[in-house]
Amino acid sequence: MQATAHLRYARISPRKVSIVGELIRGKDVKYARAVLSHTPKAAAQLILKTLNSACANAEDKYEDIDTDRLFVSEVLVGAGPTLKRIMPRARGRAFRILKRTSHITVTVAERE
Repeated sequence: MQATAHLRYARISPRKVSIVGELIRGKDVKYARAVLSHTPKAAAQLILKTLNSACANAEDKYEDIDTDRLFVSEVLVGAGPTLKRIMPRARGRAFRILKRTSHITVTVAERE
């Protein structure tokens, strides 16, 4: 039994999010929540919100699920659409700024 939650179009680079995602992949939900709440990165709060949503989805979808035996089975981070902006530079030039977005997927499952 597993449940999934998605966070789409998060305004943070996927590279930054995947660093935090690797911290909790395969860990118990209680441990993952503790790690994310004490990690000083902006992506930690986004992943924590998505993890809580996945746990709530599991409780809602399966009535007989034991929430103490849930673990993070999957954390997927993909690139969303990139916002392209222009920064004026010297002598009439224009440099491109890429504002990257992320799609975050957290899947929780019950340990056997």
